[in-house]
Amino acid sequence: MAKPVRAAIGGVWITCVFCKGGLFRDREVKLNSTGMELFNFAWANESAIGLICWNCGYVHLFANKDVELYKVRKDEF
Repeated sequence: MAKPVRAAIGGVWITCVFCKGGLFRDREVKLNSTGMELFNFAWANESAIGLICWNCGYVHLFANKDVELYKVRKDEF
């Protein structure tokens, strides 16, 4: 099972836009384009950081590579 993380950009904590939660699951998300898929170059598509809200499941996408992830202790979730 994935472990929750907290995330920040430039020292500003990220919170869920839907429920205001501050814990997320993270994963890499490919930003596929039709042209790249058509020519079998999907592997070369840009990727983003996906933060999935631990509380409500809302998916946040960040193409900004400056997103910082912080581990959360078990007693925090």
